[in-house]
Parts: sequence; structure tokens; C-alpha cells
Amino acid sequence: MIEKPSIALIELRSVARGMKTCDEMVKKAPVQLLEARTICPGKYMILVAGMTAPVEESYKKGIEIGDDLLVEELFLPNAHAQLIPAMEACATPPEVDALAVFETFTVASAILAGDAAVKEADVHLIDMRLANGLGGKSFFTLTGPVAEIEAAVDAGKKAISSLASLVAVEIMPRPHEDLIMKVS
Repeated sequence: MIEKPSIALIELRSVARGMKTCDEMVKKAPVQLLEARTICPGKYMILVAGMTAPVEESYKKGIEIGDDLLVEELFLPNAHAQLIPAMEACATPPEVDALAVFETFTVASAILAGDAAVKEADVHLIDMRLANGLGGKSFFTLTGPVAEIEAAVDAGKKAISSLASLVAVEIMPRPHEDLIMKVS
């Protein structure tokens, strides 16, 4: 795994253009295709990762091909190493002390907030759900000591404050073990 991967997201309002854009992006540069799928309502999301230069090249190609059907785009160089495992639901969390759930209206804002949160505080990303059965919304869960969770949440909020895309954030100190089993 790349220690400091770069991530690019392209979201389009056309499935057909989305598939074409995806094909062109992965042909353009050696990137890892993390996601390429429909999201609600009738949009298409492409998420790639890898070394900065190839990801940027792929991202620029995605913008070029997506053109007038782009909904949202994001290029995040030097993303935190916890992001990709959380997106792939293969992160192994430590013992859950406090739990935070951070919910956004968009995929890009969840990625930005999650990246800022884990860069700011000593927390662990458990899971990051990107618009999968969520009507286009996204969320991620974090664990760590309450003070660290609060600092992480503040950093996440600050990172997306200009986007007006925060739905809700909840912090649960010492969550019930039944809940922990469902989120980890």
C-alpha cells in the first residue's frame, strides 16, 4: 500500500458518461480503481488512488471527459493512509473507546472531512460509506479517546465548512457493545 496515497473522485449525472470517463481515466495513467458504480439518484461515481502524478493525470482526464455532466470532483494529494482501508471496509479498529459518526451530503465532503479528522487527532477510521444506498449521502465512523474524537470532529467540520454539506455528527462515549459489533 502507498503510505501517502493521492485520491481522485469524479461524480457524474450520467451512468453512460460515467463508464466512459472511468475507462478513459484508468487507461490514462497507472492508478488503482477503488470504486466505479452507480449512486443514487442515477449518478455515477469513480474513485481512484495511487501515486500523486498518475492520479492527477487520471483526474484531469476525468474532468475533460466528464465535462458538462460533472456533478462533483475532488483531487486529494497526500491522503491519510487510513482512508483507503476504511473505504474498502477492511480497516481493523482498535478497542472502541468513544465512537463518532460523521454524516455528509456528498462523497467528496466525507473524504475531505475524514482525511482532516485522522490527520488532526489520534483516532482510527473504522468505516467510510460512500453513497452506497444512502441517497447520495456518505458517512464515516471514528474511534479513539473522547478528547481526540472531539478534536477530529472539529477538524472534519472545519475542512468542509465552506461546502455546507454537513448533515450531522454524533459522538458516543463508551458505546454499547452491541452497537460496536455492528459498526466494526
